Amino acid sequence: MIGIIDYGMGNLFSVAKALERIGVKYVVTDDQRVLQEMDGLILPGVGSFKDAMSLLNKTGLTETVHAYVASGKPLLGICLGMQLLFESSEENGQTEGLNLLPGHVKKFSGKTKNGEFFKVPHMGWNKLSFRHKSPIFDGISEDYVYFVHSYYVETDMPDVVLASCTYEDVVPAIVGRDNVWGMQFHPEKSGDVGMQLLTNFTNFVEKGGV
Repeated sequence: MIGIIDYGMGNLFSVAKALERIGVKYVVTDDQRVLQEMDGLILPGVGSFKDAMSLLNKTGLTETVHAYVASGKPLLGICLGMQLLFESSEENGQTEGLNLLPGHVKKFSGKTKNGEFFKVPHMGWNKLSFRHKSPIFDGISEDYVYFVHSYYVETDMPDVVLASCTYEDVVPAIVGRDNVWGMQFHPEKSGDVGMQLLTNFTNFVEKGGV
Protein backbone atom coordinates (compact mmCIF):
# COMPACT_ATOMS: atom_id res chain seq x y z
CA MET A 1 0.00 0.00 0.00
CA ILE A 2 1.27 3.46 -0.99
CA GLY A 3 0.61 6.48 1.20
CA ILE A 4 0.23 9.90 -0.45
CA ILE A 5 1.17 12.52 2.15
CA ASP A 6 -1.56 15.16 2.50
CA TYR A 7 0.06 18.19 4.12
CA GLY A 8 -2.29 20.79 2.70
CA MET A 9 -0.80 21.49 -0.72
CA GLY A 10 0.12 19.40 -3.72
CA ASN A 11 -1.11 17.52 -6.74
CA LEU A 12 -2.89 14.85 -4.67
CA PHE A 13 -5.69 14.05 -7.11
CA SER A 14 -3.51 13.60 -10.20
CA VAL A 15 -1.02 11.39 -8.33
CA ALA A 16 -3.86 9.30 -6.90
CA LYS A 17 -5.45 8.86 -10.34
CA ALA A 18 -2.08 7.81 -11.78
CA LEU A 19 -1.74 5.09 -9.14
CA GLU A 20 -5.26 3.94 -9.97
CA ARG A 21 -4.30 3.66 -13.65
CA ILE A 22 -1.41 1.32 -12.85
CA GLY A 23 -3.49 -0.70 -10.42
CA VAL A 24 -1.72 0.27 -7.20
CA LYS A 25 -3.58 0.54 -3.91
CA TYR A 26 -3.09 3.83 -2.08
CA VAL A 27 -4.41 6.07 0.67
CA VAL A 28 -4.28 9.88 0.84
CA THR A 29 -3.83 10.93 4.46
CA ASP A 30 -2.16 13.20 7.00
CA ASP A 31 -2.54 10.61 9.76
CA GLN A 32 0.98 10.01 11.03
CA ARG A 33 0.20 6.54 12.38
CA VAL A 34 -1.30 5.43 9.07
CA LEU A 35 1.62 6.86 7.09
CA GLN A 36 4.15 4.93 9.17
CA GLU A 37 2.31 1.71 8.33
CA MET A 38 2.55 2.22 4.56
CA ASP A 39 4.95 0.17 2.41
CA GLY A 40 5.98 3.30 0.48
CA LEU A 41 5.23 7.02 0.61
CA ILE A 42 4.83 9.71 -2.02
CA LEU A 43 5.43 13.36 -1.12
CA PRO A 44 3.73 15.48 -3.80
CA GLY A 45 4.00 19.23 -4.08
CA VAL A 46 2.95 22.29 -6.06
CA GLY A 47 3.64 25.84 -4.89
CA SER A 48 6.08 27.51 -2.53
CA PHE A 49 8.93 25.67 -0.79
CA LYS A 50 8.61 27.93 2.26
CA ASP A 51 4.86 27.35 2.58
CA ALA A 52 5.26 23.61 2.15
CA MET A 53 7.94 23.33 4.85
CA SER A 54 5.86 25.52 7.17
CA LEU A 55 2.92 23.13 6.82
CA LEU A 56 5.08 20.03 7.24
CA ASN A 57 6.64 21.48 10.37
CA LYS A 58 3.34 22.67 11.90
CA THR A 59 1.59 19.35 11.35
CA GLY A 60 4.45 17.24 12.69
CA LEU A 61 4.81 15.54 9.32
CA THR A 62 8.47 16.56 9.07
CA GLU A 63 9.24 14.23 11.96
CA THR A 64 6.99 11.57 10.43
CA VAL A 65 8.90 11.67 7.14
CA HIS A 66 12.28 11.49 8.91
CA ALA A 67 11.16 8.53 11.02
CA TYR A 68 9.76 6.78 7.96
CA VAL A 69 12.97 7.17 5.96
CA ALA A 70 15.03 6.05 8.97
CA SER A 71 12.96 2.85 9.01
CA GLY A 72 14.35 2.03 5.56
CA LYS A 73 11.08 2.16 3.64
CA PRO A 74 10.93 3.99 0.26
CA LEU A 75 9.91 7.62 -0.16
CA LEU A 76 9.31 9.39 -3.49
CA GLY A 77 9.11 13.19 -3.82
CA ILE A 78 7.40 14.66 -6.90
CA CYS A 79 8.04 18.17 -8.30
CA LEU A 80 8.15 20.49 -5.25
CA GLY A 81 8.14 17.28 -3.21
CA MET A 82 11.51 16.41 -4.74
CA GLN A 83 12.94 19.81 -3.86
CA LEU A 84 11.77 19.43 -0.26
CA LEU A 85 14.04 16.40 0.10
CA PHE A 86 17.13 18.64 -0.04
CA GLU A 87 18.88 20.85 2.51
CA SER A 88 17.44 24.26 1.68
CA SER A 89 15.84 26.56 -0.88
CA GLU A 90 16.37 30.22 -1.74
CA GLU A 91 12.70 30.62 -2.71
CA ASN A 92 11.15 33.53 -0.78
CA GLY A 93 14.22 33.71 1.44
CA GLN A 94 16.41 30.90 2.68
CA THR A 95 14.35 28.01 4.04
CA GLU A 96 15.57 24.71 5.48
CA GLY A 97 14.28 21.57 3.78
CA LEU A 98 13.96 17.98 4.95
CA ASN A 99 17.73 17.49 4.51
CA LEU A 100 17.39 13.90 3.30
CA LEU A 101 19.62 14.50 0.28
CA PRO A 102 22.62 16.84 -0.17
CA GLY A 103 21.95 19.96 -2.19
CA HIS A 104 20.21 23.31 -2.37
CA VAL A 105 17.34 24.68 -4.46
CA LYS A 106 18.13 27.64 -6.71
CA LYS A 107 16.05 29.77 -9.09
CA PHE A 108 16.60 29.68 -12.82
CA SER A 109 18.25 32.94 -13.87
CA GLY A 110 16.47 32.97 -17.21
CA LYS A 111 19.65 33.06 -19.26
CA THR A 112 22.83 31.10 -19.88
CA LYS A 113 26.43 32.19 -19.52
CA ASN A 114 26.37 32.88 -23.27
CA GLY A 115 23.47 35.30 -22.82
CA GLU A 116 20.83 33.04 -24.32
CA PHE A 117 17.42 33.67 -22.72
CA PHE A 118 15.09 31.02 -21.31
CA LYS A 119 11.52 31.34 -20.12
CA VAL A 120 10.91 30.92 -16.39
CA PRO A 121 9.16 28.79 -15.30
CA HIS A 122 10.49 25.89 -17.31
CA MET A 123 7.21 24.48 -18.58
CA GLY A 124 6.80 21.67 -21.07
CA TRP A 125 8.37 18.46 -22.31
CA ASN A 126 12.07 17.81 -21.91
CA LYS A 127 14.22 14.76 -22.50
CA LEU A 128 15.74 12.69 -19.72
CA SER A 129 19.44 11.84 -19.79
CA PHE A 130 20.36 8.86 -17.57
CA ARG A 131 23.40 9.35 -15.33
CA HIS A 132 23.51 6.14 -13.31
CA LYS A 133 21.94 2.70 -13.54
CA SER A 134 18.82 2.36 -11.42
CA PRO A 135 15.80 0.06 -11.12
CA ILE A 136 13.68 3.18 -11.59
CA PHE A 137 14.63 3.04 -15.31
CA ASP A 138 13.48 -0.53 -15.97
CA GLY A 139 11.61 -0.75 -19.27
CA ILE A 140 12.09 2.89 -20.34
CA SER A 141 14.46 4.79 -22.61
CA GLU A 142 15.73 8.36 -22.43
CA ASP A 143 12.38 9.85 -23.37
CA TYR A 144 10.45 13.07 -22.78
CA VAL A 145 8.64 13.97 -19.53
CA TYR A 146 6.60 16.99 -18.44
CA PHE A 147 8.13 19.75 -16.29
CA VAL A 148 6.69 22.82 -14.56
CA HIS A 149 9.22 24.55 -12.28
CA SER A 150 11.04 27.82 -11.68
CA TYR A 151 13.60 26.35 -9.28
CA TYR A 152 16.09 23.53 -9.65
CA VAL A 153 18.38 21.50 -7.40
CA GLU A 154 22.10 22.16 -7.28
CA THR A 155 24.20 19.46 -5.62
CA ASP A 156 27.91 18.74 -5.17
CA MET A 157 27.15 15.01 -4.93
CA PRO A 158 26.69 13.80 -8.53
CA ASP A 159 25.97 10.25 -7.38
CA VAL A 160 22.48 11.29 -6.21
CA VAL A 161 21.55 12.56 -9.71
CA LEU A 162 20.15 9.53 -11.52
CA ALA A 163 18.88 11.46 -14.54
CA SER A 164 19.17 15.04 -15.74
CA CYS A 165 17.65 17.32 -18.34
CA THR A 166 18.99 20.43 -20.03
CA TYR A 167 17.25 23.74 -19.49
CA GLU A 168 19.43 26.81 -19.10
CA ASP A 169 21.99 24.28 -17.84
CA VAL A 170 22.13 20.59 -16.95
CA VAL A 171 19.80 20.13 -13.96
CA PRO A 172 18.67 17.09 -11.93
CA ALA A 173 15.46 15.45 -13.15
CA ILE A 174 15.49 12.23 -11.10
CA VAL A 175 17.42 11.87 -7.86
CA GLY A 176 17.88 8.99 -5.50
CA ARG A 177 19.97 7.48 -2.74
CA ASP A 178 19.15 4.36 -0.74
CA ASN A 179 15.39 4.54 -0.05
CA VAL A 180 14.87 8.22 -0.96
CA TRP A 181 13.84 9.12 -4.51
CA GLY A 182 12.68 12.26 -6.28
CA MET A 183 11.36 13.39 -9.67
CA GLN A 184 11.45 17.08 -10.60
CA PHE A 185 8.87 16.59 -13.36
CA HIS A 186 5.31 15.27 -13.09
CA PRO A 187 5.34 11.53 -13.86
CA GLU A 188 1.55 11.48 -13.56
CA LYS A 189 1.39 13.91 -16.52
CA SER A 190 4.19 12.31 -18.56
CA GLY A 191 2.34 9.65 -20.52
CA ASP A 192 3.58 6.08 -20.76
CA VAL A 193 7.07 6.99 -19.56
CA GLY A 194 5.70 8.57 -16.40
CA MET A 195 3.42 5.62 -15.74
CA GLN A 196 6.35 3.22 -16.12
CA LEU A 197 8.46 5.28 -13.71
CA LEU A 198 5.67 5.17 -11.11
CA THR A 199 5.28 1.44 -11.74
CA ASN A 200 9.01 0.94 -11.21
CA PHE A 201 8.85 2.85 -7.93
CA THR A 202 5.93 0.74 -6.71
CA ASN A 203 7.77 -2.43 -7.80
CA PHE A 204 10.73 -1.25 -5.75
CA VAL A 205 8.35 -0.80 -2.81
CA GLU A 206 6.86 -4.27 -3.27
CA LYS A 207 10.33 -5.80 -3.22
CA GLY A 208 11.02 -4.18 0.14
CA GLY A 209 13.20 -1.38 -1.22
CA VAL A 210 15.88 -3.58 -2.79
